[in-house]
Amino acid sequence: MKVLLTGALGQLGWCLRQQIPPGLELIPSCRSGGQGLLALDLSDPQACRQAVLKHQPDWVVNCGAYTAVDKAETEPDLVHAVNVGAPHAFAEALAQTGGQLLQLSTDYVFNGDQAHPYQPDDARHPLGVYGVSKAAAEDAVVAVLGTSGRGLVLRTSWLMSPVGHNFALTMLRLHRDRARTGQVLSVVDDQVGSPTSGYTLAAVCWRLVLRSDTSRDSLGAFVHWSDAGVASWYDVAVAIGALGVELGLLDTMATVEPIPSAAFPTLARRPHYSVLDCTQTRAALQVKPVHWQRSLRCLIKAMV
Repeated sequence: MKVLLTGALGQLGWCLRQQIPPGLELIPSCRSGGQGLLALDLSDPQACRQAVLKHQPDWVVNCGAYTAVDKAETEPDLVHAVNVGAPHAFAEALAQTGGQLLQLSTDYVFNGDQAHPYQPDDARHPLGVYGVSKAAAEDAVVAVLGTSGRGLVLRTSWLMSPVGHNFALTMLRLHRDRARTGQVLSVVDDQVGSPTSGYTLAAVCWRLVLRSDTSRDSLGAFVHWSDAGVASWYDVAVAIGALGVELGLLDTMATVEPIPSAAFPTLARRPHYSVLDCTQTRAALQVKPVHWQRSLRCLIKAMV
């Protein structure tokens, strides 16, 4: 089996490369190429189509995206080109070649107004440019590949890994800096979700790619995966500090102060509740849930 992977240097792409199943031929790509990577600019739909037509992959795993949520508010055209144009182009090319697409999506397609976990078929109401673009990408994949069953959208939440720009790495740095200067670390406590490790998400991605016909029939076009449990960003910040000290990455943790989102204004609005219901995915793939605290420990331990 041949898989074209986008975003190979990103959080999920890096983890996917660490867990390549035996016998699978991976074509990893990123915008600049180099280091054994195919150069592929996701803002260029023609380049995306040509990559599929040239390499004829059985799957495209599209985890590359424009993910700077606040900056996205100032660059909507570029966000749309990368987050919508690329998956649309992949889907159109795969419709010709017979390949399949795993499109990574996000909890940000929901507005967070409900107080119970979001089902895969719940109505979407994204709050900002980033969320709107990811919802449009979902629509594009389903419109082109939906009737054939060869397009699969995987939504996840609060992704963290040992590389890239993410909350875990940022909090470790801030704990170190604030503890040294005696400053308080303020973190919002009214945004609730399920933190997810890139390692557990990568394992689920490969299971989806290699899944049996039985599990294939039990999944629709939209699936959810996040680590188990629910937390606020404040909860996660405290846990990261404690694990950093325990595992020797920090001498001491900073004092963490809970604050409301209103005290930390951002360009883009975030959903206050974005827990995803992963029951169907766990059952179809026969994957046991892993609590976010356990996954976070493994993730930070990998940084030691």
